Amino acid sequence: MLTTSGTSAIPSIRRFVHWVADPDGSSVPQVRARVRAALEAWAVPLDAADVLLMAVSELVGNVVRHAGAGGMRVGVASGAGWLRLDVADRGAGLPRLPAPRAETDLESEGGRGLLIVQLMAAELGGELSVVVHEFGKSVRVRIPVA
Repeated sequence: MLTTSGTSAIPSIRRFVHWVADPDGSSVPQVRARVRAALEAWAVPLDAADVLLMAVSELVGNVVRHAGAGGMRVGVASGAGWLRLDVADRGAGLPRLPAPRAETDLESEGGRGLLIVQLMAAELGGELSVVVHEFGKSVRVRIPVA
């Protein structure tokens, strides 16, 4: 914990960043295991850790399927009562975030992952968003933790 002069305290911010040069199918369990280790070291509550681990599996899988060329960066940060997961890639396409109350195609074999991530994050008071930046884009999951 960092402190300033006086009695007020600034919450510490913990970060974990992992870079994958050429993501492939083996990247999903490897990145998930590294994120799990960081969350366990930070003693993140189980419900929040479960949401982020499911999200990292889905988001890294999406990079492998849709934007693998050019690398991927996965970051997790914790501080000020929030956990944040960012999965960034250099792919040109932007993911389509599910619209609230969107209907799904029951015959489709895919396309529900972001909806599931969004619903799980919202259940904990969090959110799913896309951030465009100089690296390319990040899909971000933010959830509150006590």
